[in-house]
Amino acid sequence: MDPSRYNQDYLPIDVEALQEAVSRRLIYRIGKDPFTANDWDWYRALSFAVRDRLIERWMETQRSYYRKDIKRVYYLSLEFLIGRTLTNSMLNMGFMDSCDAALQRLGLDLERLREEEPDAALGNGGLGRLAACLLDSMATLDLPGTGYGIRYEYGMFRQKIEDGRQIEVPDNWLSRGNPWEFPRPEVVYPIRFGGHVAVGKRHDGSRYVFHWMPDEEVLAMAYDTPIPGYHTDTVNNLRLWSARATEEFDLQCFNQGQYIKAVEGKALSENISKVLYPEDSSSENQKLRLRQQYFFVSASLQDILRRFQSNHDDLRELPDKVTIQLNDTHPAIAIPELMRLLLDERELEWQAAWEITVRTFSYTNHTLLPEALETWPVGLFSQMLPRHMQLIYEINRRFMLQVSHAYPGDGDILRRMSIIGEEGGKRIRMAHLAIVGSHAVNGVSALHTHLLKSSTFADFERYFPGRIKNVTNGITPRRWLNQANPGLALLINEAIGDGWVKDLERLQELREFADDPAFIERFADVKMNRKIRFAAYARRHYGQLLDPHTMYDVQVKRIHEYKRQLLNLMRTITHYRRMRGGNARELMPRTVLIGGKAAPGYWRAKQIIRLIHDVADVIDNDPQVEGRLKLLFLPNYDVSSAAEIIPAANLSQQISTAGMEASGTGNMKLALNGALTIGTMDGANIEIHDRVGADNIFTFGLSADEVANLKHAGYRPREWAERDEELKAVVEMIRDGYFSPEEPDRYRNLGEDLLNQDPFMVLADYRAYMEADERVNRLYAEPAEWHRRALINTAMMGYFSSDRTIDEYARKIWRVKPRR
Repeated sequence: MDPSRYNQDYLPIDVEALQEAVSRRLIYRIGKDPFTANDWDWYRALSFAVRDRLIERWMETQRSYYRKDIKRVYYLSLEFLIGRTLTNSMLNMGFMDSCDAALQRLGLDLERLREEEPDAALGNGGLGRLAACLLDSMATLDLPGTGYGIRYEYGMFRQKIEDGRQIEVPDNWLSRGNPWEFPRPEVVYPIRFGGHVAVGKRHDGSRYVFHWMPDEEVLAMAYDTPIPGYHTDTVNNLRLWSARATEEFDLQCFNQGQYIKAVEGKALSENISKVLYPEDSSSENQKLRLRQQYFFVSASLQDILRRFQSNHDDLRELPDKVTIQLNDTHPAIAIPELMRLLLDERELEWQAAWEITVRTFSYTNHTLLPEALETWPVGLFSQMLPRHMQLIYEINRRFMLQVSHAYPGDGDILRRMSIIGEEGGKRIRMAHLAIVGSHAVNGVSALHTHLLKSSTFADFERYFPGRIKNVTNGITPRRWLNQANPGLALLINEAIGDGWVKDLERLQELREFADDPAFIERFADVKMNRKIRFAAYARRHYGQLLDPHTMYDVQVKRIHEYKRQLLNLMRTITHYRRMRGGNARELMPRTVLIGGKAAPGYWRAKQIIRLIHDVADVIDNDPQVEGRLKLLFLPNYDVSSAAEIIPAANLSQQISTAGMEASGTGNMKLALNGALTIGTMDGANIEIHDRVGADNIFTFGLSADEVANLKHAGYRPREWAERDEELKAVVEMIRDGYFSPEEPDRYRNLGEDLLNQDPFMVLADYRAYMEADERVNRLYAEPAEWHRRALINTAMMGYFSSDRTIDEYARKIWRVKPRR
């Protein structure tokens, strides 16, 4: 029998079978009986029972890809913020209720066991969470997709708060093992660094050949995690690479009694996958980050080519069977690496190799911020990857020759478009490399893509017309509504059926209930239940008492100046001042919730976190505002805590400086769960506005064009403060130590920077923000109308499904079809 066609009846998923499976897994896999087992043991037993049912579908899915020889998608991302897997797997496979019932028969509580699973925090924020959502959608749409990344032993740091300060604590999420992964010790690839390049000629003298002679080699070993689609037998793969030393230890040093030195090489080699990539504030951090990028890219490409060549002999067919998506510039080294593999190891000619490369790759840009457009010093790159530096120079030489023919005599455009930048020393512009080496480039919202075409990459848009496309980001409704908010999911199912889980556009059918008072009341009850649940969560995890009858006013995202948590805080201070002055009698009681992590080296973001805590401390200890205003910072915001706070939110703060947020996905999650948005016309807020309607969103502030024009005209923030007494008073309270009386100068530099520089237009947007907030307050005073508009938000979020995002990628960029 052909093993590729082997199939079997899948394991049963009824209550009795699952009860037996969990019990047997506890005994035969965990080695415990019910008398000695703790919650962690039972969690693992349940996970293995669920995993067994994933495995058989996973294997058949992979066999079908080989059998049908269909084109595959490979998604290269340095981050995958997948969070917890257990509940997602049970829901997607359609037997969560059966598992719950089976556990009850065993005297166990599913909710308690779920808490045993650590978050797989393999990402910093939106980029990694998007990657996880897209993998879910690829499997749900039966598309042949594989994710590639790094198996970080320590994921995104755990955030602790001490005296208002962020403290980074290692997050060893693998310390007790991971039941969802499969180590593949037989799938190992050598990854080389450093050394030099020897140049010779082919034996027949027809061409030069290049031999990279590295001085270091590390091994990349694969770990596989199955990714199930929703109510389909398709289970795709996430393959993460772990670094292994080529030698366990130096026996000679060991025999000489130099025990630390004996294992030094092993430790240095395996550091590559030890921790989520660092910010590049030091030269050592830069080296590690570059090593990580090349490490996972090289292993992934070697794996992709091995898989392709197991079925195909002609490498020219590669773009017809393989498409590789670069998630931001982190994997852009893949372009010269594929060229190296084709030129040096497969001996293709340059033009053939380049055509294959460009047709294979596509690139997603996630940022317009200049500091986030990745560049690498030529010196560092040459030292670590000498052959790749040669290839990049040659790619750039040929590209510059083509550009000079298109724009003769225009030296300035050559400077702007060159892959090698000359400002402040020679640096490789990775975004330029990704654009030149890909057949398609996409932005992640309509505004973002427009700005890419008209500003950031305008020269490339003119030279490669049509190469830059838009694919607006999306979120998976399985994780962010069906799993995170089961009460709302059940209400929706009763109203319109459960087809929305795979076709989110069907939520539009909820609009017919927008004028049904009884349904609106049930919708409001769901929200109140989630607020009560979050109040209990806050008491348990943060030791804080929250009033669920207040408005939950939420801003949860990475702490960054352009996301303007500071503007939100200044609004909260304004409310506090008005209350103390007796000028806020109409203000509805509020609980302002802010959560997010600051990059370890981002001093200003950390200062903002400390200021939030100082302001919260003043508000908490003022009896004049008790019960009317509360400010709380949510420490260690992650995927699991997001699933608690997002369904409870009434108001979603999406207040970035216009033109700086590429898309945002938190805005989508909050609106999907019935929160009204207050935000600038930035990123995907614009598309949310277009779909929910102007009456169902609170927009304010400068547009992206107005921001650019104001900066060009010479923005003087101090003048804005002088014209607005309330604004001036708030800035002075921060600057002059009102919230830090024991250290009056703690925030003096922050206040002065606001008055003198304010690059993120906080002062310019303050008054418009306060006026929008007053509209929020008036509407919240009418609960029935508020919840009616919240329901419309939920109903109109169908466009923002990651299923739609993936469908657009498949049709517009990848040209792939479902396996069925």
